[in-house]
Amino acid sequence: QVQLVESGGGLVPAGGSLRLSCAASGRTFSRYAMGWFRQVPGKEREFVAAISWSGGNTYYADSVKGRFTISRDNAKNTVYLQMNSLKPEDTAVYYCAADRGTAVLPLRVRIYEYDYWGQGTQVTVSS
Repeated sequence: QVQLVESGGGLVPAGGSLRLSCAASGRTFSRYAMGWFRQVPGKEREFVAAISWSGGNTYYADSVKGRFTISRDNAKNTVYLQMNSLKPEDTAVYYCAADRGTAVLPLRVRIYEYDYWGQGTQVTVSS
């Protein structure tokens, strides 16, 4: 069992930056691929970024490519999402998720492929 707790959300003007953190409990964190998703009220949760267990592979949604960076520190049981050049359309609740599957690639992009989820953190980008 893995518990995930996100932090770092907040209100930021367009063009600004935020770094989200996701702290995981449990000794098996380093075995899991991790992902970030986001959701706006009334819309489906959508994939943002994913990272392999080692951190050697990453994958991004087209909408955030070049602006967001996913990374992890297995010694700290933490995954990060650095968000730069934020836009009002990035406003959402951001969730981290853990994939306990054994395959390294391809990195998962679908909600049902992830096994554990955090409670989410709100990111609001003002125009």
